[in-house]
Amino acid sequence: MAAMSKLLYLMLGWLSVVLGIIGIILPVLPTTPFIILAAFLFGKGSPKARKWLIEHAHFGPIIEHWEREGAIAPKIKVFSCTLMLAVLVLSWYFGVSNLVLMIQALCLIPAALFVLTRPN
Repeated sequence: MAAMSKLLYLMLGWLSVVLGIIGIILPVLPTTPFIILAAFLFGKGSPKARKWLIEHAHFGPIIEHWEREGAIAPKIKVFSCTLMLAVLVLSWYFGVSNLVLMIQALCLIPAALFVLTRPN
């Protein structure tokens, strides 16, 4: 059973990494929370995968700041929130229905508030 749990944590960790990478391209998915989640899941399922993630040139500093201080770097905050706002503006510009705009706003506003309220 323990091996099954480790495999599940490992698979969920990789899913989080993939979602984080997609979030780099699609601002509807914020990258930082998925990478932090991946580090947590890898810690439960694969120390080797966690080590790789923490030593990663781009993702490592995000995890370090979070684990040390619960912090997100200011430039990542600005970048994340700018992209979230861009999604809403572009969706409106291209005539996305009001229902979809509301759903986007209901998802993006709490995500932006979470990012903005973390220490620098």
